[in-house]
Formats: sequence, C-alpha cells, structure tokens
Amino acid sequence: MSTVVSPPVSPHQVVVIGGGFGGLETVKALRRAPVEVTLIDRNNYHLFQPLTYQVATASLSPDEIAEPLRTIFRRDTSVHVVMGEVTDVDLERRVVRVEPPASDAEPREVAYDTLVVAGGSSYSYFGHEEWRPFAMEVKSLDSALEVRSRILRAFEAAEGEPNQDHRAAWLTYVVVGAGPTGVEMAGQIAELARDTLPGDFRVIDPRFGRVLLVEMADRVLPAFPPRLSSRAAQALERIGVTPRPGHRVVDIDSDGVEIESADGQTQRVAARTVIWAAGVAASPLAGLLADASGAEVDRAGRVTVEPDLTIPGHPSALAIGDMARVRDPYTGKVDPLPGLAPVAMQQGRYAGRLVRDRLAGSPTPSFRYLDKGNLATIGRARAVADVRGLKISGFIAWAIWLVVHLYYLIGFENRLVVLVRWSYNFFTHGRGGRLITGATERRQDLVRSE
Repeated sequence: MSTVVSPPVSPHQVVVIGGGFGGLETVKALRRAPVEVTLIDRNNYHLFQPLTYQVATASLSPDEIAEPLRTIFRRDTSVHVVMGEVTDVDLERRVVRVEPPASDAEPREVAYDTLVVAGGSSYSYFGHEEWRPFAMEVKSLDSALEVRSRILRAFEAAEGEPNQDHRAAWLTYVVVGAGPTGVEMAGQIAELARDTLPGDFRVIDPRFGRVLLVEMADRVLPAFPPRLSSRAAQALERIGVTPRPGHRVVDIDSDGVEIESADGQTQRVAARTVIWAAGVAASPLAGLLADASGAEVDRAGRVTVEPDLTIPGHPSALAIGDMARVRDPYTGKVDPLPGLAPVAMQQGRYAGRLVRDRLAGSPTPSFRYLDKGNLATIGRARAVADVRGLKISGFIAWAIWLVVHLYYLIGFENRLVVLVRWSYNFFTHGRGGRLITGATERRQDLVRSE
C-alpha cells in the first residue's frame, strides 16, 4: 500500500509597501501569524517623522530618530526586508514591480496573497513646483539635513555680509504653514537664534533675526481648539516668532517671498531661508492603485478605500495611512482622516488583524479611528495639548509631549539617547547637531542672487 505525500502548503504571502508608521505596525501585528511578510521601502530605515524638524534645527542627530528596518525585524525570521522603489502594482496578477537601489540591477516582481500599501505622503506646493528648490520641507531625513545646513549657513553668510539689507535677509526665516510641524519648526529656529547661538559670532547678533510663520487660516494650529491656538500664538511671540495668520504665500524665489493678506494687500519679504510645512499630497502609489481599480481619488491624491481599508473590487489589497481616505460603512460618505501618525498606526494594526481573521475564517468589523488628541510643542517647556477632552498648555503639556514621543520612538537605545540629549539641551541651551554638511549644494543656495 503506497502513501500519498501532499506537497507542503506555501505560507500566506503578505507584501507591505512602506516602512513608516502604518507599514511597521502592520508587520508587527503579523508576528507569529502563519504568514511570510515582505516589507518593501525605498529606504533601509524606519524614520520617526514627528521629530525630523529637530534634526533640521540641530537638536537631534539623524541616527537618533531612525532605526534600520533589518535591525527592527532581525529576530522575525518570517519577515523579509527589501530595499527598493515600487513602480507598479498589478492587482489582477497580484504582483508588485520593484526597482532595486542599484542602477544596474534588473527590476523584480514580488507576488502577494495580501497587499498592504502604506506609501505615506509628501508636501504639496499647491501646483507651484517651481517653489520647491527655494522652500525646503522636513518630511524626509535627507531634506531635514539639507534644511539644517541652510539654516546654519544663513547665520554664517550673515556674519560675512557687509551690506545691512543683505545681512537682514540672511537672518530672516519664513516658515509656511502653521500646523504642528510649522509651529514646532518656527519655535525651534527662534530658540536656536535666541538661546544657542548668541556668543558664537563676532559681527552679528543672532537674537535680532526674524522668524515669520505664515498661515492661510485665521489662526495658528487651526486643528486645535481656538483657546489653545491663542496660547500657542502668544508663546511663539514670546520667543521671537511673528505669526502671520490670514496670509498666504503667492510667490517664492531665491531672494524672498511675497505674502498676500486677507484683504488682498501684498508684501515682499526679503528672506534667504524658507521652509515649507503647508499641505500634503498622497504618495504616487495611491494613483497607481486608483488607476488599476477605478477607485476615486481626492484633490490631495488620496485613494478611497472600503470600510475595511481594502481597495474597491480588490479585497486582497489594502491602502492605509496618509494616502487613503475611508468610506463610512453606514452613510457611504468618505472620511478624510487626519494625516497623523496615530491614524497610520491604528490602521496598520487593523490591517494585521484583518489578515489574521481571514486566515482563521473570522469576520472583522469595519475600521474605526480612536482619536486620542493632538499635541504640539513650541519650545522649551512650552506646548499645547488637546487630549481626551483635556485642553492644557505650558510645562505640563510639554511634559506630556515628551513622554508620548519617547514612548513611540523605535528602539530602547534611541529612547535613552534622545532623553539624554533633550535633558542636556534643556539645562545648557546647547544643541549638539550643529554641523554644516552638504558641500555639493548648488552655488545659488550659498551666494546671494544678483
């Protein structure tokens, strides 16, 4: 009597695109599940994006807010990390096309049973891509490092500039967008100039520099309650920031910005350093998914997904985080959730649960976002917090901000180092990351335009 031996069953293949908050939480939620996970990202690290502005303002170093993906999952033998750029998604064949980092390497196709796309977002310049070279953003680690160099180079250029008007332009910093990133960025630049750099220069006094915070809405931090917005504005003014709510930028070039007020009056501000923190656009992957499925996209490029975060007509593919907007299961209306890390993290955990439930043959309820509140720091011992109905500002809000960010920072070593760094900065008013790098920057970034 012969024995029939069945071929081994291949584990369920899950492909996760993006090593940000959503992708990371998806992979972590699938630990010890009967699946094999392939995590694809253009970078080899997970970046704690809420603190990139601190790299840009010399408070922290890059390795303190980033952790290699292979290090994070080195003990998870079922997780395979692939560094590469996803350029196409075939929802019918269930494969994704990946361009490897080496330019001479051939593209590869990665097959999946379940796909989770967490491509994130980038800043939108509202159709003015010509502004991008002059107004840097701090959403990525590379751009944060370039912004740091530009900020520090501006002080150095002002030190060697004999013309008073040109020197004033070097010492003027314009931050566009007064959401949490813009407010935090403006506050850090002001503290760098007022607390850290005085005494380092012989010709200029950095404390006389200007920091303008431009916002189209009628107040800073428009997502916060008005009372907290007012307190944030007062705190910004105390440390030397000039908020400009009700204004919008209508032009940016290498020598400055043109700002328009609500009544249509325009003003030219001579400034050599402009930082962009206004508006976001979804990852191009959202457009690929929409084209392949016929799903709707909004003005920001976010793809519309079902209540269980799946692509319409393709239940094996999910889109999460900044690049997706969720359809309500009862009303059918689309809910554009805020582009915040907690949203992506909760959706990542939900995606992992959905895969587990499907494999177990169990139903999964629709995704529901639990809003735990908003936090924004303004400077040393200054912050605002809207947490579970509590609306607080000042030192207590700042302490809450510190605890929350340390808790979610990846890696015990990073938490310890950042805690030590913040403590040192707090008591000494110093900043340990004031190195100017990027010697190959374009000459027009370093020399005043004629």
